[in-house]
Amino acid sequence: MSFLDNLENNLKALESREEKDPAALREAQARREAERAAALAAAPMVEALRHGPFTEKFLTACRVVGHSQRTMVRFTWIENTLRLEAKERRLDLIPKAEGVEAAFFVNQEPAGTRMLTLSEDPEELAKTWLSA
Repeated sequence: MSFLDNLENNLKALESREEKDPAALREAQARREAERAAALAAAPMVEALRHGPFTEKFLTACRVVGHSQRTMVRFTWIENTLRLEAKERRLDLIPKAEGVEAAFFVNQEPAGTRMLTLSEDPEELAKTWLSA
């Protein structure tokens, strides 16, 4: 048996030992369950952010404020996150179980976060984000 065959057999044995490790399997199962529970808890906020009136009013307000500053505001959905970009500024609206988290970035550096309720004034948020 050559060295490479022996090495391949040893690697396969190590991989199968890791796959059969009950502690690792339990840990992976618990992690999947926690992620699933978080996604189920955030589902109403995801729906409200995607299809609610707040988002439409907020995007319109960003367009109006950006136009007055001669700034183009681009938005993108990344899975359940709404990302807005304008020049060096970025805003991520991330649905959570407690509400929607607004994460502010300037030049790719975090500039703060705040929780939104989707019942507040979207124009105020647009002005805060674009004029800060």
